[in-house]
Amino acid sequence: MKDVYARIYAAVREIPPGHVATYGGIARHVGASTPRQVGYAMAALHGGSDVPWHRVINSKGEVSTRKSVYGASEQRELLEEEGVYFDRSGRVDLTRFGWLS
Repeated sequence: MKDVYARIYAAVREIPPGHVATYGGIARHVGASTPRQVGYAMAALHGGSDVPWHRVINSKGEVSTRKSVYGASEQRELLEEEGVYFDRSGRVDLTRFGWLS
């Protein structure tokens, strides 16, 4: 599992600022078994990590709910600071901002 997580983290580090990737896109890119495995890898990150976890969103273009209410709002804030736009429904246009669609 460490090898898969290392591949996931390497792929997420490649996402350029101002872009997002989906859990499924990352999973396909690195050969992870499921998008959920990418989610587990993101949840396992420690504070101060250099992995831009905030650039990984769900397949609907939404920030996924987290155990902490603040995690989702922090993620959205970080993306907006990079120029990622959310529509009125709270979704990102994956054709415009997506990487590895």
